[in-house]
Formats: sequence, structure tokens, C-alpha cells
Amino acid sequence: MSIEKLIQDKAYEFGYEKCGIVRIQDLEGYDKCFMERIDKVPASKLFYRNQRRLTNLAEQYPWAKSVIVVVSHYGHYKVPEQLKGHIGKHYIFDGRVNEESQEFKSSVAMEKFLEELGLRTVSNRKFGVVGLRWAAMKAGLGIVRRNNFFYTESGSWVELEAWITDKEMELIESTALPNCPKGCSNCIKACPTCSLSSPYTMNPVSCVSFLTTFGGRDLEKDPLRKSFGTWIYGCDACQDACPMNHGTWKEKNEFPEVLEIAHLLTPENIMKMDENFYKRSIQPKFFYLTPDELWKWKVNTLNFMRNNYQESYRPYILEACKNENDKIREIAQRVCKEIEAHNFGLIWQL
Repeated sequence: MSIEKLIQDKAYEFGYEKCGIVRIQDLEGYDKCFMERIDKVPASKLFYRNQRRLTNLAEQYPWAKSVIVVVSHYGHYKVPEQLKGHIGKHYIFDGRVNEESQEFKSSVAMEKFLEELGLRTVSNRKFGVVGLRWAAMKAGLGIVRRNNFFYTESGSWVELEAWITDKEMELIESTALPNCPKGCSNCIKACPTCSLSSPYTMNPVSCVSFLTTFGGRDLEKDPLRKSFGTWIYGCDACQDACPMNHGTWKEKNEFPEVLEIAHLLTPENIMKMDENFYKRSIQPKFFYLTPDELWKWKVNTLNFMRNNYQESYRPYILEACKNENDKIREIAQRVCKEIEAHNFGLIWQL
């Protein structure tokens, strides 16, 4: 058995859905596509600054010969009702950091196996060490659709991981996945902030997922916040709207610790959450925000309460108007004014 097949079989044994291996030179072209993406949306230049580490691999790793790419499918977990439409599913079932998850255990086991084979490797479990979607396409594991997500037969509910290795190897798979339906623009129409403006093009700094995690540091002043709908952390709008995702999510299994914390991530409980509990039980699972950024969760939640206002939210908003954190207090006070103005308008119409 070839070493390539040995690696692929072991990946399947560990629970990966797909595995392929591509030569390092066959990833050439990513740099050009990377720059074209920025040129299409100049506002994204700062966002992509840190992603430049995924280019010029030969210079960074002169010993590199090939890249092993694997696909994990997470679209089989039960989504708690409290989180549906509020927390992005990718973040709920993030196997990159949950050490009790099958995905994390598979990654550790795969890394150990590659080491036992005597391979020199480098990887980055959280953010990748190569352009993951590009490498996965080159390895024949699936395709990228108009919403920019990578798809296999399981839809877009997949996580990619890769290892750069020092051994010349190649194992290219093939896929019979159909292209996006002709004329379909469901994902573009579904995008709440028009971040997804045309096929294969988006402005990441206006994406709800970005604005509710890394971005949105001045959400109180951002007019886009009124378009977030029901999202508090992340967004699945373009994936949920995609016809190629219909029927691909099968709620069969429990993801470690999700049920235990689901009721704690309701809007009301986020507003009541204290720093110690957040640092201990929430932040490690939702690592895009730091241990000192519970305030961002609360700002996102106040924005949700504004967009989906009901009277039961009033005490939480009023309490937040007195919060010692400037960001929380400012958005709460603005929400109060907007709600008062809206209610006054309704009375005036009567």
C-alpha cells in the first residue's frame, strides 16, 4: 500500500469525511486569486492583511513538498432551539477547540500518526496553514459555491484542516458535485448586510459573522447593525438559503457540552452573565472573542433586543444603560432612544 493510501485510510478510520494530498507546486495560483479578491473589494484589504501568511509557502517552508487536506462534517449535530437563528452553527459545533469533540480527537490522532510515519509537518488547527478551500479544491475534495463556502456532498457544513509535509506525495480525488443552479441568487438575496454582493465576491468587513465576532468594535455607530435580524454571534443566512444545502443537515448526535450551555446563551442570560462564568465556560468554546470581551457579547445582544424588541427586554436594556462599560452603556442608551422614538411614531400614527 502506498503511503498516500495509508494516510487516506487512516483519515477515514479517524472519522474524516474526505482526504486528499496535493503537491506544494500545484497550489500555485492562490497568490494571484488572493490579490484579485482584494482588488474586487478594496475595503477588504485590511481584513486580509493577516491572511498573507497563507501565500508564498515555498519561501516560508522551503522544505515543503506536499499538503494533506482533510474534511470533517459537522452537519449531524442537534441544534438546541435556544440557539437556532441566533448563534452560527459553525461556532456552536467548533471542533477545533473543544477537546472532548470527535473532531478535536481526530485532529490530534492524525497529527500523531503523521509524526509516527516520520513526516515533518506544520499545521494550524484554528486558522489553517494554507488556503484551505483552494487546497481542498485542488485535491478534488469538493467545490466552492457562489456564497464562497466549500461544499462536499454534505453541503457546506464542513471544516477543513491541512498539514504541510516534507514528503513528495499526491492523491487527487474527484467529485461529481453539480454547479450552483443556473441563475440562482438565493445566497446573495439572503445576506442581511449585502456583504455578499455578487457570486464569489464579498466584503468580509460588512459580514454579520465578522461584525459579531472580530469586528463591530463600534457597533453602536454602525448603521449595518439594524440589518442583523436575529443574529447575536455569527450568521448562517447565505448557507441556510442555499438550495444545495437543503436536507443536508441531519440532527442525530449530541455535541459535547452544547446542551449544558444552550440555555445560558439566551439573550436574557447573556445580559445577566458575569465575567467569571464567561471566562470559565463560554469564552473557551467561542474563542473569536477574548476572555476580556464579554462586553462584546452584551453589545451584540442589546443590538438583537433592539432589532427584535419585546417588552420583556426593557429591564435588561434599562439596566445596561447604567453599565460601567462604555460600549455596553452607549449602545443601551441609543437603543432606548430608538425604541422611544419608534413607540412615539406609532402613537402619533394612531
